[in-house]
Amino acid sequence: MDMRGRKNIRLQDYDYRSDGYYFVTIVSRERKGLSEGDKRVLKEELLDIITTTKGTKLDYFIVMRNHVHVILILENSQIKLGEVIRRYKAKVARRLKREVWQANYYEHVIRNPRALNKIREYIINNPAREILKFDQFYSE
Repeated sequence: MDMRGRKNIRLQDYDYRSDGYYFVTIVSRERKGLSEGDKRVLKEELLDIITTTKGTKLDYFIVMRNHVHVILILENSQIKLGEVIRRYKAKVARRLKREVWQANYYEHVIRNPRALNKIREYIINNPAREILKFDQFYSE
């Protein structure tokens, strides 16, 4: 895959090892839906990567039909956020024995409590929004 055309979406001159909260979205390859078994593996591996990666904690997360939303907390981390995500994506792919994810991921550095609460609310309400989108086509 030619990566030269891929846009860098990370903040310039930002140390992604910095203590703080990070909102991360990881999307499935070609936005394909994930089975219930896949979702179980995604949850298990997320919890595992958090417990085995020093300086990394989990605030909120949800596994959706074709993506995962996570609020990660880094505290005295020796590795960058991108390395945490790379390890997670690799563990999931290894366990499911296939490529699961798009090459990149989306992140947002959460800078204040107000933003953190808005993102938590978004994650909590995300399943209802997905159902509404689906139901608008099939409701009477």
